[in-house]
Amino acid sequence: MKLLRCIRFDESDTRVFPQAATPGEWAVPGTFAFADANPESLSRQQRQAFANGFLGLGSFGWSTLVTVATAEADEYEAAVAALAQHLAGHYGAPDMASATAAAREEVDYAAALCEHPINTLLSLSRFIEGEAIREQFRVVPPPGEKLHTKIWEISPDD
Repeated sequence: MKLLRCIRFDESDTRVFPQAATPGEWAVPGTFAFADANPESLSRQQRQAFANGFLGLGSFGWSTLVTVATAEADEYEAAVAALAQHLAGHYGAPDMASATAAAREEVDYAAALCEHPINTLLSLSRFIEGEAIREQFRVVPPPGEKLHTKIWEISPDD
């Protein structure tokens, strides 16, 4: 199976989010964290997490980018259990059975985003549309020669 894993190329996540996710931890989109929030009343760092953050399932910090990674069944179950504990402890799930069901749904949603090859990078854009929070996921292309344009040429002196 495939799941999303947090990745960090530089230290910007540690500056733009209230708490940065740890590279290598499993991740989910985490939109549920903003279900009752008014984005205009959020701090600058919380607004950044709302707009572009994936939720890490170890630190419960935020990551700008995730990568598609292979996960074993026990890693999947550990991700569900960690998120269920978080939902029970921080979001007031009525009981562990409800928290586990909601966590499994969120982790399964994240797994459904992994239809891409292993190591594909994904980014997230989250915004308000009417009364709903919308998500858009984008594949981040790797740098390569095709992205560069030749803007000058060296020619011999006459």
